[in-house]
Parts: sequence; structure tokens; C-alpha cells
Amino acid sequence: MLALHTHAKVAGRFPAYPLKILDLTEALATTLARTRVAAKLPSGYSVDLGALAMLGFAGVVAETAPGSEPPLPVLHSAGDPAVVDTGDVIQIRSGGSQVRVLFRRRSSSNSLFVTERCNSLCLMCSQPPRETDDNWRIDELKDIVDLIDPTVSTIGITGGEPTLLGHRLAELLSHMHHSLPNTQIHVLTNGRLFADRALVELFEGLQGYVTWGIPVYADVPAVHDYVVQAHGAFFETLEGIYNLAGSRHAIEIRYVLHKQTMARIRQFAEFVSRNMPFSSHVAFMGLEPMGFAKMNRALLWVDPVEYVQDLRFAVNWLDRAGVPTSIFNLPLCILQHDLWRFARKSISDWKRMYLPACERCEVRNQCGGFFRSSGSNWQSLAISPVTTCDRGNS
Repeated sequence: MLALHTHAKVAGRFPAYPLKILDLTEALATTLARTRVAAKLPSGYSVDLGALAMLGFAGVVAETAPGSEPPLPVLHSAGDPAVVDTGDVIQIRSGGSQVRVLFRRRSSSNSLFVTERCNSLCLMCSQPPRETDDNWRIDELKDIVDLIDPTVSTIGITGGEPTLLGHRLAELLSHMHHSLPNTQIHVLTNGRLFADRALVELFEGLQGYVTWGIPVYADVPAVHDYVVQAHGAFFETLEGIYNLAGSRHAIEIRYVLHKQTMARIRQFAEFVSRNMPFSSHVAFMGLEPMGFAKMNRALLWVDPVEYVQDLRFAVNWLDRAGVPTSIFNLPLCILQHDLWRFARKSISDWKRMYLPACERCEVRNQCGGFFRSSGSNWQSLAISPVTTCDRGNS
């Protein structure tokens, strides 16, 4: 598990804007502006830094400090050298004490955070909202997008509630489509603002490129509205989903599993199969113990063994109905073996951990593990290493 930032030392002064880290061979061949590139030097390097400075590179990344005053900035002596690697996009904070990783080439779970604002106040929100003007993020994110590998298969968009940015979100997604035409974009949104057809029209032309991940927490308004703490949200969300579907957008329905939603898992599956059969995907999601979820543990926490039979019913119902379905954020040992084919390694690599008990598990490499934030009071009593004799159990 790698962090998203590390501390390092800097000789010279790096620019404040995002930079792409490339090894020397790739740096010399890239079509990116060299002012946006920092060349990563090999261990024990013997490179003419003056020549790299003349070529216009923003700086270099090295294991150790330069022996003398360098002709261009040098990032060195990182606290954790593994955090920053070739292909990553980084930003060096003022003074050079902290290096933020904005895109990681070797990660399969890169996402762009677009806003802290939200029009819901979900009981289990892992990123509690703040009312702040952060439209400035779009320009910075466009700079980051220009440095992302065009071969990346997917990138997430998250917040806050991205649709609060309106035309600026459309501007970002259009920029991404132009810069990364082969990359799929997954936008997490509560979908409520799409009840206004004018907002849907802003994203015309992005069908087939963007999937909208929208949570629906029950088949009835009382439960959904309570979970998101917003009266009328259920019907706004459904209208938004129908408006998107009417414009041929891909929609993923998300259902977070906890004490407030577990009672209607079966009814939810039936509701989706009958009313939203156009869904490109349904994701049943284990709870992430972060943000408001930690504050509301008494309202939310339930051992997954208490709902796993209902989950099994729901997943199989949707599967038989032809709706692609997955289980996110739950370890394999909690699930019956016939559900393993639906389980995904969904926890972001920088958030994922495994427990000591997992050392003896024969399916650890297939399992999505646990959130780093999961203390002992967030762990199921059913957690145990899977052995060969367990695999046939149902």
C-alpha cells in the first residue's frame, strides 16, 4: 500500500504546477513540453545536469542530493522513495517539503477530486462536504489531465457532488475526452441535479465515454431520504436517472450496505430490475469507515453476516434479470462461495490493507481486503483465512 504523498528535499525551486515524472529515455522522447517534465535519474547517476537544464526540463528526481549547486531543481532524499515513480504526475508544495501524487501510472484506481461541496449530507459520507468556492480546481485538473498517460483505461471523478460545478464539469469532461479519447470516465454523483434536463444536455456527446455512478439506497423514499439527509432526494434521483437514460447515458446504480439499508436489499433488487433494467451495472458496496461513517457508527454498523443471505438473494435476482452486478468492499471469507464471482477488488490500492489472519488465506491475492480505516470495531466476526476445504462451502 502506497501513500499519496511523501516528504522530500529540494535543491533549487520547482514550479508550483503539476509535473510528469519520466525516466531519462522516456523524458527525451516525450511530446510533452519539457517544462512540464521532471526526469528521474537512475541510481548512482552520472548525468550532465547542465545539458538537461539547457533542454528545458523542469527538474530532476534523484535518490540523493547533488554534490554541488545544480543548474536545475533536484528533488531528492524522499521519505518513502517508492511513493513517486516513473509515469506519475506530482505536485511539489511550496518549499518542497511535501510531494503530492496526483496520478499514479501503476495504479488501477486513479481519480480526480473536483469539489468539496455537496447538496446531500449522507450519514456515511467518507468525504464530509464543505461549502467553499472551488471552481479553481477545474483549471488545475485540466493541467493534470494533459499529463496523464493516454493508455490509462479508466479514471474516476469524485467529490463532493461534481454536478454542482455545472458547465465547468462539462468543460472538464470534454477536455478529458479530447486528451484521453480511449479512457473511460466514471463520475460519482448523487444524480439529483439531473432532474433538470438542461443539466443533462450539457453532457451531450459524452455518451459511451462517461458512466454516471449514482447511489439509490432503497426502493422507497423514506429510507433513501433519511440516509442522504435530504427530503425529496429519492424522487429527484430517480428523475435524474431517467433523464440520463433517456439521453442514452450509461448509469451505474450503487447501494451501500449498512444498518439503515439492509432491511430492503431484496426489495431494492426487484425494484431495479423492474424500473431500471437499462442500468449498465449495479454495485452493492461494503461500508467505508471514514468521515461521517465513523461519527454515525451506532446508526450504521452491522456485521455483514447479518445481511449476507439477503445480499445473495439480491445479487442472484439481478443476475437472472440480466443486470450486470458486483459486490464491492467485502472480503471473500464473508461471502458464500457462489458470490465470489461477483466480488471485485474494489478498494483503492492506497486505502487497502490485509489483516494478520489473511497471511494464511489461500485466496488473499483474489480478495479485495479491507479499508485501512477499519479498526477492530468495524470487522466482521466471520473473518477467517480461506483454505482448500472451505472453497466448496456455500
